[in-house]
Amino acid sequence: MRAATILIAAVSLCLLALCASSATAQPVSTQAWPQRPVKFILPLGPGSGADIGARLIADKLTAKWSQPVVVENRPGGDGFVAINAFTGARDDHTLLFGPASSFTAHPYLHSKLPYDPRDLAPVARVSSTLVSIGVPPSLGTRSLKEIFARARAEPGKLNWASTTGATELIINAFFKTSGLDMARIPYRDGVQAQNDVAEGRLHLYWAAYAIVRAEALAGRINIAAVTATEPAAILPGVPTVAQAGFPELTFDGLIGLFGTRDTPLPLRERIAADVKAALADPAIVERLTATGQVVSPGSAAEFAASIEKQSAGMAGFAKVLGIQTATTE
Repeated sequence: MRAATILIAAVSLCLLALCASSATAQPVSTQAWPQRPVKFILPLGPGSGADIGARLIADKLTAKWSQPVVVENRPGGDGFVAINAFTGARDDHTLLFGPASSFTAHPYLHSKLPYDPRDLAPVARVSSTLVSIGVPPSLGTRSLKEIFARARAEPGKLNWASTTGATELIINAFFKTSGLDMARIPYRDGVQAQNDVAEGRLHLYWAAYAIVRAEALAGRINIAAVTATEPAAILPGVPTVAQAGFPELTFDGLIGLFGTRDTPLPLRERIAADVKAALADPAIVERLTATGQVVSPGSAAEFAASIEKQSAGMAGFAKVLGIQTATTE
């Protein structure tokens, strides 16, 4: 997978270069910015955890910056619609707000990309979407070890589904290396997937906890584990996949702000500091936690490091699956 190695090296060099050299760029003065309204473009629809976070932060920053911060939802096309709208704007007052996995997984989910990942510069880490693994109560257990042992004993009889391409890469790589045979069930409608879990037709469902929270609280879906690195305070007693014995399934759903690659480092760090200050509000933390977000603010450099780690992981999963790296159009 020489192409994948080259891609990871390019991403790493790009992130380092952005942190080191962008301070020399000469757009609008960092202190003078913003000079007009700021726009957050989201690849997700209204009501999602990321959308709620973007709007709460936008309200805080509007007061801080004395300029309106508006949120524009551009869902669809596996994130391409929003990313292309962002890169096409060529505007230092337009930022992309959304999951890093939109582009860390893209090179392995598509043969061609309509954008260059190097055009996106990490600005601020905001949170991580809590991804849970839901199972039907009728399965009789919520232990991943027991479920996978049953899948091994009964090849092809259990099934699974996932809401994102990134988690699909991880799961497929895991099944290939572990020799498990479970059927993937594709869904266009998350409501139908929830119903199928609750009624025992779907056996494992990787999805944002926010999607299944109501059914889980009602006892119609059991949460076997979360894919996060750390246990989730909102789900006491629920193990991480690593604690359950399957660290290779670990995935943190990084959410943050991105600017263009010529956004100077001082400006990115200033925005990150303002976002961090906004996320210090206990009311915002409580609201985001309730939507299945783990609040984890970070600087541009910290966000870049998190993305680099995720990118390397995606490349590793793709290598296991024999997936070639996408080219850019």
